[in-house]
Amino acid sequence: MALNVNQPLKREQAKVMSRFDLISRMVAKIPDEDAVVGGIGWTNFDLWAVKRRPRNFYMLGSMGLAVPIGMGVALAQPDIHVFALEGDGSLLMQLGCMATVAARKQTNLTVVIMDNGAYQITGGQRALSDEGADLVAIARGCGLEQAYWAADEDAFEEMIALAHKEPGPRLIGCRIDKEKPRETTERDPPILKDRFMRALGVKQG
Repeated sequence: MALNVNQPLKREQAKVMSRFDLISRMVAKIPDEDAVVGGIGWTNFDLWAVKRRPRNFYMLGSMGLAVPIGMGVALAQPDIHVFALEGDGSLLMQLGCMATVAARKQTNLTVVIMDNGAYQITGGQRALSDEGADLVAIARGCGLEQAYWAADEDAFEEMIALAHKEPGPRLIGCRIDKEKPRETTERDPPILKDRFMRALGVKQG
């Protein structure tokens, strides 16, 4: 289904898709120089499993900070595109960041929300996103005009491609399944940070 900017979808109208498949599609579509910030949880683990790109940053133990960190990288690296992958539960902790993204108008930033309506990594507790909180509608209310639900896999790929054709910022909402990840990210924060900084060229040696 093609993206229709004149009739944005509501959460319940979007197809529930495979998290692993969406991340695989995104990684296959973006150039090597793009940076990807993976928020904590199963989205992070799938990003690790799909492809261990040098410019992937795998967050550990910092719930709700994928978007702020992604925006910081986008500010510091204006010549590359930055994707911030965040879960619905984490974004609910830091809703204010969407107003900041909208106000700052950082053109090289795309936020991808993986929404399964649950705090999956801590036991599957129900999140407010499954009780009426539409994160895309909230983002638009914050002033983030290019915020849409991905209707299906084709629409998701179209939105990813738009990141390199038109200026952002943009937010892509994805309804996802609750399948367990294929692997678990290595848990060594200094190594993960060092590898990412070297890949960006901000640390030598």
